[in-house]
Amino acid sequence: MAVSAKDRLAARNDLAWAISVGGIGVVGFAALLLFSWHFAATLFLIFAGMLLGVALNAMTNMLGRVVSLTHSLRLTIVCLVLAGLLSGVVFLGGATIAQQATVLSGTIKSQLVGVKAFLDRHGIDTSYFELGSAAAPPTDSSTPATSAAPTHNLPSPGAIASGGGAIVSQTLKLLLGTVSAVGNFFIVFFLGLTFAAQPSVYRTGLLFMAPVRHRARATVIVDRIGETLERWLIAQIITMFAIFLVTWIGLAIIGIQSSFILGIQAGLLGFIPTVGALIGGLIVVLASLASGWVAAASAFVLFLGVHAMESYILTPIIQRHALDIPPATLFAFQILLGIVFGIWGLALALPLMAIVKVMIDYFKADEIAADAVAA
Repeated sequence: MAVSAKDRLAARNDLAWAISVGGIGVVGFAALLLFSWHFAATLFLIFAGMLLGVALNAMTNMLGRVVSLTHSLRLTIVCLVLAGLLSGVVFLGGATIAQQATVLSGTIKSQLVGVKAFLDRHGIDTSYFELGSAAAPPTDSSTPATSAAPTHNLPSPGAIASGGGAIVSQTLKLLLGTVSAVGNFFIVFFLGLTFAAQPSVYRTGLLFMAPVRHRARATVIVDRIGETLERWLIAQIITMFAIFLVTWIGLAIIGIQSSFILGIQAGLLGFIPTVGALIGGLIVVLASLASGWVAAASAFVLFLGVHAMESYILTPIIQRHALDIPPATLFAFQILLGIVFGIWGLALALPLMAIVKVMIDYFKADEIAADAVAA
């Protein structure tokens, strides 16, 4: 059957249009990936602020079940309570935290030096791991000691300039690191506070960007993501507090000096599933080695108990309605984001995966419903 020239032209135009749209889509997707790669730290910072806003909004809504006040007043009460708790911890235990942090830092460094010496004695090269070095280099006994009086020669101008430059460089690095950390904290805090102050405004603005024909579906997805993140964050806060309390009391009973600061770091690392627990347990065991092998073994048993409590009691009971992600899938996703994006990807892998899971579950439910109707 012969095809008319008009039909051939229409088919050629359709093919050209499809190729153009596909090419634009591929270029746009590549540009989006490149943008995300270069500005990953900033995007993760914004996402952390959004998570803080979701957490503040969840606590504000929980307070609304108890008292009938406006949203702004309830948010103010929540922020004041959190600020009061933080100030109480700082003022009542600030000296203890600073002292225990100093002791813990020295203990960890000495234990790393001991581990390095042990591995070196058994012929294992530790230069790749940079575990540490001895406090002072060994002296050569074959070199005779001189008893001459010390000289008071002034250093050369080049040595003074070199030493001054090194001091200025290290000082600038320290100042820039401190300013960056404080700046990131205030950015996350400000974003979280603004998101929690007017959640409906940002929700409406986000839905406005969706096409009109897909706005109803986007509304359902956004609401489900918000509810899932709220449930998970509240459950995670309870879990982190329980880990802190049990670790602190358990290490205090064992007799570890830095029990309070170790409990704080274990609770904070509890925000990162699997990897955080392993890092926290390693730090606890290393810090306990200074008190003897019995204390280290007791701390290891305590770590196993805390991990079992988190995995088999808190997570199934508290988070059974929040997330249901297989551990192997979550761990693989954590490793992937940790390698690609560093600490930000490792810390925020679970909420990102929760968002992806909500979207997949929604579209899978649509497919199942469509198949049932078709059948």
